[in-house]
Amino acid sequence: MTPAIPTSLRSTLTKPVAVFGRGVSGEGVLALLEKWGVPAIVYDRTGTPFTPEVAVSHGLVVFAPGFPPNHPWLVTAVAAGLECLGELDFASLFWRGRIVAVTGTNGKTTLTEFLTHALRQAGENAHATGNIGRPLARLVVDRSGGTDHEIAVCEVSSFQAETMQHFHADATLWTNFAEDHLERHPGLEAYFSAKWNLVVRTTEDGFFAGSSVIAHARKFNRTLPRSAWVETEGVAADPRLEATVFANYPQRENYLLAAAWWRASGREPAELAKAADSFRLGRHRMTRVGAIDGATYWNDSKATNFHAVEAAVSQFDRPVLLIAGGRTKGGGLSDFVKRLAPAVREIFLIGEVSAELAAACVRENLPHVFCETLREAVQRAAEQAGSGDHVVLSPGFASFDMFHDYQDRGHQFEQFVQELGKTANLR
Repeated sequence: MTPAIPTSLRSTLTKPVAVFGRGVSGEGVLALLEKWGVPAIVYDRTGTPFTPEVAVSHGLVVFAPGFPPNHPWLVTAVAAGLECLGELDFASLFWRGRIVAVTGTNGKTTLTEFLTHALRQAGENAHATGNIGRPLARLVVDRSGGTDHEIAVCEVSSFQAETMQHFHADATLWTNFAEDHLERHPGLEAYFSAKWNLVVRTTEDGFFAGSSVIAHARKFNRTLPRSAWVETEGVAADPRLEATVFANYPQRENYLLAAAWWRASGREPAELAKAADSFRLGRHRMTRVGAIDGATYWNDSKATNFHAVEAAVSQFDRPVLLIAGGRTKGGGLSDFVKRLAPAVREIFLIGEVSAELAAACVRENLPHVFCETLREAVQRAAEQAGSGDHVVLSPGFASFDMFHDYQDRGHQFEQFVQELGKTANLR
């Protein structure tokens, strides 16, 4: 069944819809519009520019998360009086099921995957969507708008949350908060405010926040009801989770948030614990690649911010050989390296941020090596690795300077380690 067009948008659809961006979000929007029979025109970096002359031929703009609010095309659209909605915001108007939103600086993808897995294990009709890689617009098309009995477990980034006007969540789980995306947001409080826009669009008593979120809410004078507090830091181990991916931090934080919502929603806690037994982490999240000459290699390519790297290296019982670098997202490099130094024996630098990272390493007396490629970084780290050592790819920065995405970066790392292993076996 084709979703009905919301009354609030009907007047904007007398003209073709302008779709900004031809990525997965844009393709999802195009599929949704096609289902309505509404014409659309795509504007992308490689195509026709969006000018004031072009704007008058549209009534609605739907844009991908990569378009910040101050993007010249959006500024032009607003000046022309067009309605401008992000893909997630737009698609939510057509979803008839419930929405459980998941956000956070780290852990949101894993928590989204786990909640979806647990709900399905419990016999419910749940779908992972949003920033996880399957746009909500695509889910709406695939499920013909969904039903009252379906749940969209929706990963939401700050890029998606900051411009929301219509999105409403039945529940929101906010895992943690730390410095990130300062290349887009003008400061830490602005980054927090972007995510907070999701909080105010959540059903009362449906919000759950981890310890670092609670602390930053106080810092930025935001009021969180006591019912939203979930203590996620420094919590004693749960024997039921000992053999699961949630046995230790940082994954334990994800489970504690899931459990808080699960209990509050009236679901049976034992079912969540059972789901944890069969849940496995997705690729490129602190995955053991293999061991060569006694040294173990770990792929944590999804670690694209400082907080994720610090959590990664803290898991080991000795300083690691770290491969890090990429495209900067802003933030204090000096403080990051200072926090990192005690847990790192030597750092192998890749990507655009290498020179800045090296300067910070000098100030902290942290041994470092410039590497032109990821392959070189793996080789140089292997030369320094002895039995019992850990070589960890946990970049801390965006991948787009050298790779298609973090998955491409992780795949290449695994390939280079495998090649290294074959060479070692020949010796």
